[in-house]
Amino acid sequence: MSSITTPENSIEQKTKFSGIPECINDPAALPEERIEALRCFASGGGLASMPPFCGEINNHIHTIYSFSPYTPSMAALKARQAGLEAAGSVDHDSYAAAEEMKAAAEILHIGCVTGLELRVSFRHTEFAERKINSPDSAGIVYMTIQGVPGGQAGRIHDFLVPLGEARQRRNRLMTKRLNGILSAAGIAELSYDRDIVPLSMAARGGSVTERHILYALSLSLIKEAGKGETLLAFIKDRLDLAPSGKSAAMLSDAGNPFYAYDLLGLLKSSFNDRMYIQPDEHECPPVEKVTDFARSINAVPSYAYLGDVGESPTGDKKAEKFEDDYIEDLMPRLRSLGFLGVTYMPPRNTGEQLARLHRLCEESGFIEISGVDINSPRQGFNCPEIRKSEFAMLLDSTWALAAHERLASAESGRGLFNPADPLADRDLNERIKAFAEIGRRSIYG
Repeated sequence: MSSITTPENSIEQKTKFSGIPECINDPAALPEERIEALRCFASGGGLASMPPFCGEINNHIHTIYSFSPYTPSMAALKARQAGLEAAGSVDHDSYAAAEEMKAAAEILHIGCVTGLELRVSFRHTEFAERKINSPDSAGIVYMTIQGVPGGQAGRIHDFLVPLGEARQRRNRLMTKRLNGILSAAGIAELSYDRDIVPLSMAARGGSVTERHILYALSLSLIKEAGKGETLLAFIKDRLDLAPSGKSAAMLSDAGNPFYAYDLLGLLKSSFNDRMYIQPDEHECPPVEKVTDFARSINAVPSYAYLGDVGESPTGDKKAEKFEDDYIEDLMPRLRSLGFLGVTYMPPRNTGEQLARLHRLCEESGFIEISGVDINSPRQGFNCPEIRKSEFAMLLDSTWALAAHERLASAESGRGLFNPADPLADRDLNERIKAFAEIGRRSIYG
């Protein structure tokens, strides 16, 4: 059975998740088994022991169905442990986490928004040669499809199949290129089928990403060189990698329980470009194809704002410029390409960046969605920036999306952007507030 459970994860379970049934975070268990374990834990006193809600949300949590140490059930539980009011699953090229995430959130009495993350092509637009929001590619954009109504999983799966097949072909080519580098360095090569795919949930609808390849490399390097100073010397000598600052400190510590994830962060920021092969339009289709599809299922296609990067909060992105220099031109173009929202991560950006983004969203009529992507056990689920008064709309938009999913699942004529909705003639901000009230009532009564 495909599994992303590692020794690092096991350590975290023992230190942070004391008293929580292991089944909840077991990728080998069936989703219904994890949900039942969560239900028993919650009804047995676990829910009563949770902290009070802190006025925060997170709509961008990755799970084992792309790359993360958390099952959907554990992701929801971690969100509730952090005091979040609502949580959302967003996996790369996969919607497989959604039903489990919704069931877990209901058990934990928190709101839920489900979606997925895709890369799309802007290479036929005036931004073809620009770095937009993808650190690895010019003319490629990360976007999300959020607020997916129930009953759409089959259509999403069928839409994703050819994209996944194209990604698998590129993954194999990148693994071959990686093995050329490893062989020249006197390091053991990796087998895509034996070493990489088993770290994923590909057998159950999950995706296989560059992170899986680099994580397999991390585990292989640790096996060959150990941890701490011996590994640092090994990768300096063999791969010409010399981490500094925070990364060097974490990798110098052989007792670091998240060692493989921290090594992955170094490889993502400083090594990935050596093996990387640019995706084609079979893997990253023209943007209009994806926004049209998202709107056809009554979901919300959203642009993922990155902004110029200084110090990466996750340690896996180098300082680099992205869309800030031309965002005034980009935002109206996004609207013409079919986007309905913008998703962003307040901890990643400056107050000046976020104030400008908010203004531009208002001008373009975009719903603003917030969430901090979670793909490492070192990351916390909290986003205290959202408690600030200037971000109050992010709480409302989350609850509005939660209500959108529920209402659109029950009635085909409902939805935040559905022209047949009874509230369709209202201003977007009015619709968001009305839907948010419905969303909160569905949980709190």
